[in-house]
Amino acid sequence: MNIQELKIHLANVSCSELEEWKVRLGDDSRKGVITALKQAERRLEREEQQRFHFQERSSFEEQYREQGYTRIAGVDEVGRGPLAGPVVAAAVILPVDFYHPGLTDSKQMSKKQRLAAYQHIQEVAEVAIGIIEPEEIDRINIYQASKQAMQQAVSTLQPEALLVDAMELNVEIPQLSLIKGDARSISIAAASVIAKETRDTMMEQYARLYPEYGFEQHAGYGTAQHLRALDTVGVTPIHRKTFKPVLDRL
Repeated sequence: MNIQELKIHLANVSCSELEEWKVRLGDDSRKGVITALKQAERRLEREEQQRFHFQERSSFEEQYREQGYTRIAGVDEVGRGPLAGPVVAAAVILPVDFYHPGLTDSKQMSKKQRLAAYQHIQEVAEVAIGIIEPEEIDRINIYQASKQAMQQAVSTLQPEALLVDAMELNVEIPQLSLIKGDARSISIAAASVIAKETRDTMMEQYARLYPEYGFEQHAGYGTAQHLRALDTVGVTPIHRKTFKPVLDRL
């Protein structure tokens, strides 16, 4: 077996298989062989660390399961801060055997990582979305709008227990509110990814309707580009008119 073939083979070996290869190649002094074995060892160490962190962030779900709950939904929202567009919430019930290394707070993931997680979650989990539009945000305020979006999503799934990011919902089922929950609970992280990708897609669609604003780049947040467009083009129907930078330009 040449070095390239060895690297390809070692890319998928388990810990026990790697130990066997170390014994088989113990007398092989080729630099490429030694490097390939070390690379495989580092890969397995990374994967083990990822599994450990994933299990850590599954502890709240496990506590609920120990109490007899099976339909456990993670709930999160995105879009509180933007000057334009809706607030979007997601509720996600993951299967018991779900595993997606690297899944965490959607803001800490790259676009590529989020899309991979989004597709995986959609394939294997129960997912529901809640959306509150700008006009309603202006009427009831962003805090209440965020809560309503979450409750919309939850009511669609009908879970037995909730893990909610930093908010308590008006529902009569067990719930646990977790500060920075999208980094502490795998179910909330999944909801964070679903909500963000859903809202980003909506803002990309709005960007085609209102190309001057660059919504596909900043998703409605108050960037310099966005504020310049407000000054030169004006306020659109998707702007939140009670938010001060918009209100000042009416």
